[in-house]
Amino acid sequence: MPSLSFRQPGKNRQRTVSLYKRMTSIGRGEENDVSIKDPAMGEHHAMIHFDGQSFYLQAVNRRCEIRVNGKKTRKQALSHRDEIVMGETTISFQLYEEPRQSPSSGEDENQDSLAALRRLVDFSQKLMRNNDIPALLEALMDEIISQTGADKGMLVLLESGQLQVRVARNLKRENIIDAVSQLSDSIINKVVKTKKPVIVSDALHDQEFNASQSVVNLNLCSVMCVPLMDRGSLLGLIYVGNDNIVNLFTRQHLEILTVFAAQASLLIANAMMINGLETDNRQLNEKIARLRYGSIIGASAAMKDIYRKIDKVANTDVSVLIQGETGTGKELIARELHNRSHRSKGPFITINCGAIPENLLESELFGHVRGAFTGATSNKPGKFHLADKGTIFLDELGEMPLNLQVKLLRVLQERTVTRVGDTRSEHIDIRVLAATNRLLDEEVRNNNFREDLFYRLNVVTLHLPGLRDRGDDVILISNYLLSRYCEEFSTGDKTFSKDATVAMKKYAWPGNIRQLENRIKKAVILSDKVVIEANDLDLQPEDLEEIMTLSEAKERFQRRYINEVLARNNGNRTKTARDLGVDPRTIFRHLEKEAARDDT
Repeated sequence: MPSLSFRQPGKNRQRTVSLYKRMTSIGRGEENDVSIKDPAMGEHHAMIHFDGQSFYLQAVNRRCEIRVNGKKTRKQALSHRDEIVMGETTISFQLYEEPRQSPSSGEDENQDSLAALRRLVDFSQKLMRNNDIPALLEALMDEIISQTGADKGMLVLLESGQLQVRVARNLKRENIIDAVSQLSDSIINKVVKTKKPVIVSDALHDQEFNASQSVVNLNLCSVMCVPLMDRGSLLGLIYVGNDNIVNLFTRQHLEILTVFAAQASLLIANAMMINGLETDNRQLNEKIARLRYGSIIGASAAMKDIYRKIDKVANTDVSVLIQGETGTGKELIARELHNRSHRSKGPFITINCGAIPENLLESELFGHVRGAFTGATSNKPGKFHLADKGTIFLDELGEMPLNLQVKLLRVLQERTVTRVGDTRSEHIDIRVLAATNRLLDEEVRNNNFREDLFYRLNVVTLHLPGLRDRGDDVILISNYLLSRYCEEFSTGDKTFSKDATVAMKKYAWPGNIRQLENRIKKAVILSDKVVIEANDLDLQPEDLEEIMTLSEAKERFQRRYINEVLARNNGNRTKTARDLGVDPRTIFRHLEKEAARDDT
């Protein structure tokens, strides 16, 4: 690109100024295009005029002396490497940039290219520190204009099949108001059609474009236009131009522009993805709101059946036993029963019967009086006292020792509590909800749980399904947890990949919702990616439950069901066959297969 190189008087550092305008003023005044702090130079000393073919140097008046290659002149056409003296300053005119060879390596290196690469690295570092996409795109366009010597640049995006100017900047780093009117339709259409960059050195004399109305009307000179691509799709284009200088842009400029266009494509694709994530999250939150049951998320048939039962029993005082595997959300169900009852304004007290040592559990449940045991320095109410006029939730009830089960039964029957070390009973007004991951009817048969207490608590039983039996609820809950933890840890919006979604649905989730919650929390914290993959959730192919064929599933169900009916009939094969409506020989064949499996 044409330029002037000089040293300010008293300065060691050389300064280079590119010539990109038709008229370039030179002098010691600040308002000049090239301001040189030389006292011997006039306020406005000279002008360089470009007529589209050549550069002419001319003194402003007779008092402004100019020497070109040692000869005094008032006006002269400039040639490459001409030496100009104004005042006490020597200026070198460069018509084009010259490549330089490194004496140590012998390789061609262009210092301007190195500087451009450094600026590109600097800009890339800005990208990593800044999330303001519009500001980054403006900065990107300013850098492109600076690198190429253009006097204007536009970022045009393809939106709903229409081209829209989203960023338009000029040489002064200002926004261009009437950007659309300064674009050449014919040049843009070619880039959109071919998806390849175009460089036009002299538009008015270019055989392909000189007949274009937009080129003629705009009086175009030098233009470059490159497409913005994302995985083969056209996002838009970058258009830069200079209406004063022909033959301004070189292949090197086009390469620089192409690199910056790649940066712009990443920015735009990222912005589109973020916008898409925000839209998806908004729609997801609306969907979750529709499918929520209080604080519970789920819309599977099994959960809808639970909701119907809650609606029927919530406003009564009957005891409810909530059964389900660890991590299925038994406490959430208990809270929902409380919140929908007439006791909702009263306390909701929770106690984990399996987490408190046996010698302390009685005091925690029923309270104690001063001196009841070593360390009892004052009267203390128990959880039953604290739950008065409200609800007490006995979690992990199956872990309660037998001696305390007797006292709990008395509390449920009489609605009175006696503190440890006291002889007086206190009346309480409570509702009791209990939960366990054990099968209490089996515990009763094994003499690990009192039968009378079981029937007292088991007025209504809610069986919570495992996460693996809740169908698409796993995805609904996963997306809710992902949104929640992204907000909590300020990581920005994230999403699950398709493979991660499939893996979550195939995995058995033995720890249920609690396990899912921990995996997602870990992935949000540790993953630097916007898209969370299956391995971020520690879901490996070998961990996923294999999908059986329909015949295999039928066979497995049939085996299990026959064994269950046999157990209920105490092994009576004839009665089992009659109950199942099959020939007795079917049961005999089944038992033979079972025996063969046991032998292997």
